[in-house]
Amino acid sequence: MNTSSLIQKVWNFCHTLRDDGVGYGDYLEQLTYLLFLKMAHEYARPPYNRDARIPPSYDWDALRRQTGEPLEAQYLATLHRLGQEGGMLGAIFFKAQNKIQDPAKLSRLVQLIDAESWVGMDADTKGDLYEGLLQKNAEDTKSGAGQYFTPRALIQAMVACMRPKPLKTIADPSCGTGEWVRQNAEWLGYEAPRLNARQKAFLRDETFQGNEIVPGTRRLCLMNLFLHNIGELVGEPAVERADALIAEPSVRVDYVLANPPFGKKSSMTITNAEGEEDRDALTYQRQDFWETTSNKQLNFLQHIVSLLKVTGKAAVVPPDNVLFEGGAGERIRRKLLETCDVHTVLRLPTGIFYAQGVKANVVFFDAKPKDGRTQTQGVWFYDLRTNQHFTLKTRPLKFEDLRDFIACYRPHNRHERVETERFKFYSHADLVARDKASLDIFWLKDDSLDNLQDLPPPEVLQQEIIEHLEAALAAFRDVAAGLPGQGAATV
Repeated sequence: MNTSSLIQKVWNFCHTLRDDGVGYGDYLEQLTYLLFLKMAHEYARPPYNRDARIPPSYDWDALRRQTGEPLEAQYLATLHRLGQEGGMLGAIFFKAQNKIQDPAKLSRLVQLIDAESWVGMDADTKGDLYEGLLQKNAEDTKSGAGQYFTPRALIQAMVACMRPKPLKTIADPSCGTGEWVRQNAEWLGYEAPRLNARQKAFLRDETFQGNEIVPGTRRLCLMNLFLHNIGELVGEPAVERADALIAEPSVRVDYVLANPPFGKKSSMTITNAEGEEDRDALTYQRQDFWETTSNKQLNFLQHIVSLLKVTGKAAVVPPDNVLFEGGAGERIRRKLLETCDVHTVLRLPTGIFYAQGVKANVVFFDAKPKDGRTQTQGVWFYDLRTNQHFTLKTRPLKFEDLRDFIACYRPHNRHERVETERFKFYSHADLVARDKASLDIFWLKDDSLDNLQDLPPPEVLQQEIIEHLEAALAAFRDVAAGLPGQGAATV
């Protein structure tokens, strides 16, 4: 069975479950539990003979032998028992719950998974299957899962520019569903096919580290990694269930590739004596940060700088406000330009993220020694936004749309760049002389402002209007959160 038909087969079953109130996210979570058990069962057999350390009373054989209410009872017992285990096993089943209340439908799902040999599929097929399910989940705007989903084409382009090398470490402090790790692993696996045994072992067990604070999303991420042979069944998971911003990192890495969560405010929920909940702004007090702020995006940027080795490199997706915001934003930008080599900014088009109203960029920078010198000599800007119109459905961003940027970036030697219509260089002196040291730079003429006949199609205009309105509402919410009476919680 090919990947597309398998995705359709697995996903079609969700339609029968939605009548029972099982949404895409819950269905995907149940698939994750069952897929893991089935693959662990397959790996325990020749030629793999891997010990998953799953107690016999709670393995796949014990589950698939049951039907009806005994199956439901066995499934509940399995989820509870495995959630108490250590390593990746316990991480995937952490606080696991059965969301499929109809035993007959649970039985059908078990049979559907049991009918396929998952380990026998290559990594591409398994990965495409899981990515297809993740994307369908992200498309369900009611679930809110889109905030964890970055366009695959953008990730591929960023990895192609960074060109990670074997035996180097890679971190993502906001892993989401793990697609960043997957694309890095694919690059190392396919662009460097002559990996020796040590390099392959390092890729599997030591290359990646990360954080994901949302338990359900971390679960999906770990399963994604497992499908790509990243990490061992019984080993400690590469992705911690923790807030990456709380403490200074104990280990530095060679690369950081990340799309930190959108939204400016970090927050925590506090329950008072009356049982009422309130959300307070969260300010991180860290000695390695240049500025103390409750702005989550600025905190992630500072954290990523602290994650890098002296020779480390980063590619980060921040929204526009990180490029122009005053106050702490300006001071952090000036410090970043001074202490790191910020060499490239890719201005992304609108309409490519599931989170509506987002205007974002990719900022590429290299860490440098703290020798007192200004490390950024100038920044190259590539404008993929002006006169470009994308939507999630009718014109999604594709890798081909980013090929010109990659060519301009010159991954093999970025010191041999040449200016083009969309690719311009601004010196450090020019940048710091701008108001607030703003990196929010445009130079191309927006044709739609002069010629109404060249306006994008009505459905694109409609989507852009919605995105602008939602962005404005998000900004108002941030302002409201900062009004007197909204106290700051300090970590």
